[in-house]
Amino acid sequence: MMLRYFIRKIVYGGLVLLGVVITVFFLFQGFGDPSRLVMGQRADAATQQNIRKELYLDQPRWKQFVLYLDDVSPIGVHSREEIAQKGLNGFFIGGSTAIGLKWPYLRRSYQSKKEVWDILMEALPGTLLLAAAAMLLATVAGIGLGVLAAVKKNTWLDTASIFGSVLGVSAPSFFMGIVIAYLFGFVLSQYTGLHMTGSLFDTDPFTGRHLQLQNLILPALTLGIRPMAIIAQLTRGALLDVLDQDYIRTARAKGLSPIRIVWKHALRNALNPVITAITGWFAELLAGAFFVETIFGWKGIGKVTVDALEKLDFPVVMGSVLVSSFFFIVVGVLSDFLYGLVDPRVRLVK
Repeated sequence: MMLRYFIRKIVYGGLVLLGVVITVFFLFQGFGDPSRLVMGQRADAATQQNIRKELYLDQPRWKQFVLYLDDVSPIGVHSREEIAQKGLNGFFIGGSTAIGLKWPYLRRSYQSKKEVWDILMEALPGTLLLAAAAMLLATVAGIGLGVLAAVKKNTWLDTASIFGSVLGVSAPSFFMGIVIAYLFGFVLSQYTGLHMTGSLFDTDPFTGRHLQLQNLILPALTLGIRPMAIIAQLTRGALLDVLDQDYIRTARAKGLSPIRIVWKHALRNALNPVITAITGWFAELLAGAFFVETIFGWKGIGKVTVDALEKLDFPVVMGSVLVSSFFFIVVGVLSDFLYGLVDPRVRLVK
């Protein structure tokens, strides 16, 4: 049952990814002349024509889409010349025209001429580290605040937790990023030792690269505020429902300590909606990181994408959207898997 369910989810995810490919292709077609973006405004007509042929711009729009889909698809049909020219990695069978399983080819950047995949993979660790740090902060603090609010229901701690959660949900990440960067990275910088901008590695021309983990604190805090507020609210509501169950009253009657009742018995059964929120928000953080990375100068996919958009480097932008969409789909499937692990009843129903 579960295997069939996950296969169905993967098929649905593939259809979603196909819709994303269609959207990004037709969305970014027709903005400027890519041949001029590659060679500059002073390119001669012959060179420009060669570039247009190389980028398939001399083909009808429908054929351009088919060729792009063939490039980004894990299953493709290419000539041996194309395989060598594009450096496609995979297993191909056939003669001069071969079909095979391959790694998706996201084409090359207009500006740097580097492969889009290499550009994104250089930036991806920064985004994943930022999202993971923000999610870890949000999960630990959110569950802690939610449990505290539920246990201390109708006290000032409960009221303060709810009020803080409302503020956290209401504040957009880009606004909180500006406030936090200015307050802790500028006004209080001499006390916090933090800076408004900075990436994981700072490169010094004389001493080389240095790891700068302190630069992770402010963007992770900014990115984690909203999911922390949501997780706190969900934990509080779910835990209050569980604490009213009969088996919790039985545990109290047996003389179990309140700490053991809450953390060992009640919280486990209250985690289903929280896990869904955590996995869902992790995917959201990958998208929300676009603004935060730009504000704090953190090198990740978000900053790379914004910089590429400013330069009209559409292959990088399109590749970034596809990679981000793929992560959304993967996180959704993992969310369902974790949901089934926590609550066996879900496996039986599905």
